[in-house]
Amino acid sequence: MTTGKRARRKTAHDEDFFSVEDFEQRIIGAYNAGHAPSSLPADPAHGRSIISAGSGVYRDFSYIADEIPEFVAEACVGCMDCVTMCPDTAILGKVVSEETLQGGLDGLSEQDAGEMEGLWPRVKKYWGNRQKKDLEPGRFGIFIDPSKCKGCAECVDVCGDKNALAMVSKEKIGMDEHRRLWDFFQSMGDTDPKFINEKSVMDMMLVDKSLLYVGGAGSCAGCGEATALRMLSAVLGYDHGADNVGVVNSTGCSTVYGSTFPYNPWSVPWTNSLFENGPTDAMGVRARWEQIGWEDKRLWVIGGDGAMYDIGFGALSRMFASGMDIKVLVLDTQVYSNTGGQTSTATFTGQDAKFYAHGTAISGKQEFRKELGAIAAMHPNVYVAQTVTSLPNHFYRAIREANAHPGPAVVSVYTTCQPEHGVADHVSFKQAALALRTRAWPIFVYDPKKGPRFQDRWDLKGNPSPRKDWHQMKDETGERKEVRFRDFARSEGRFRKQFDKDGNPSETLLMAEEDRLGFWNRLQDMAGIERKIAGEE
Repeated sequence: MTTGKRARRKTAHDEDFFSVEDFEQRIIGAYNAGHAPSSLPADPAHGRSIISAGSGVYRDFSYIADEIPEFVAEACVGCMDCVTMCPDTAILGKVVSEETLQGGLDGLSEQDAGEMEGLWPRVKKYWGNRQKKDLEPGRFGIFIDPSKCKGCAECVDVCGDKNALAMVSKEKIGMDEHRRLWDFFQSMGDTDPKFINEKSVMDMMLVDKSLLYVGGAGSCAGCGEATALRMLSAVLGYDHGADNVGVVNSTGCSTVYGSTFPYNPWSVPWTNSLFENGPTDAMGVRARWEQIGWEDKRLWVIGGDGAMYDIGFGALSRMFASGMDIKVLVLDTQVYSNTGGQTSTATFTGQDAKFYAHGTAISGKQEFRKELGAIAAMHPNVYVAQTVTSLPNHFYRAIREANAHPGPAVVSVYTTCQPEHGVADHVSFKQAALALRTRAWPIFVYDPKKGPRFQDRWDLKGNPSPRKDWHQMKDETGERKEVRFRDFARSEGRFRKQFDKDGNPSETLLMAEEDRLGFWNRLQDMAGIERKIAGEE
């Protein structure tokens, strides 16, 4: 359990108080120094599993990787992709006025001031465009927190051909210099709201109030789940504020890396429920909140596909039927990542996973995947969305519409799990985008308020080639070719045994491909989209 900021808790049988200040100074200090097991007593904080809000900010991961991103200021366009996709709150952006920047530089030597000023470019988005509108321009800076970066390099990958970020050895300028740069970034204060473009949802993470997921979580490098949690937190912080948000987290990876005592990345009240009853726990919280007049506070339940598709599905369905104002975020990795990659009913056909290992008799999972979004839409007055972090506009729209919906809502997001999917640390964004293009993970919104007809309620915007079976992309020769589920499967280790030495897919993989196409066709039908027949232009 985590408390809110500056919260105090009193035990039922002890007059001692738990204070955030004491937790940060005494308990976290002992853990960081390495003598907690021998020096700390069994006090109320330990006994009640209470972790101070945002205590992950004190955790240092600088020893993990040999490399760290380097900002190439002259190449930056201010797109904020790197900041948005970082799973560890390790790379942040800020916009400051010329006056504010110069004030901060005044205390530096001439050489240091010149070098530091070069890290705050006049990008078109915040400088040139604002000048054209006769608005005060701003200087934009990207800085890396060396204590939070795990070296996954996803920020470099999403920056792509802009080349504004590059992985370099930590020894290039030394960790002391990296810390000095980060300290200067923090000394500049918060981004002035006047520099925020409300039409650019990526700008949310420019302000401190959106950073409710502070980093310091023990998630794997490049974790796709953590990016989704940061993006959810950004909306909640920006639109509602930390004091108006609560989270119920079902047992899973997100509770392990989110509450490894004494470190907690959440800056909001957060509680860990059992694997199967996160929604039930949330119903109790929601009922109590309404009793005391907290109807406007946002309550989110977080769980993986194991918790929501399988053992907790009954609790989820009951929550939907209750009509209570509770929102759910499903972190869909298609496996029970927390227990070493067991299959769930979200697992793709043909996937090699525990309890369905690929062997001579059975070639991976043989069952077809359950589609939680379609099932959820059959419940009364439930808002449903399936989305990806690689399309921030769609993701943020889904979260905001879920928050605004008067009743239950569920947002299911594709989340890459590096060890279980068999992919590199830096490819979460790339794999989510590929899953979308190959129909492995189509995105949609089902909004019961949109009209009486089923086709009015379904929205497939954001899917490429929405009238076709398969999307086409240019290959390395420039020729346009269909991209299918097999192309997605070929990119991940969990399907490696489904291809022969010449790269030909197995019968099981082809069966999985037909299943993915079949679901996509059902979505087209429900949305009232007239399909193009193969060969039609």
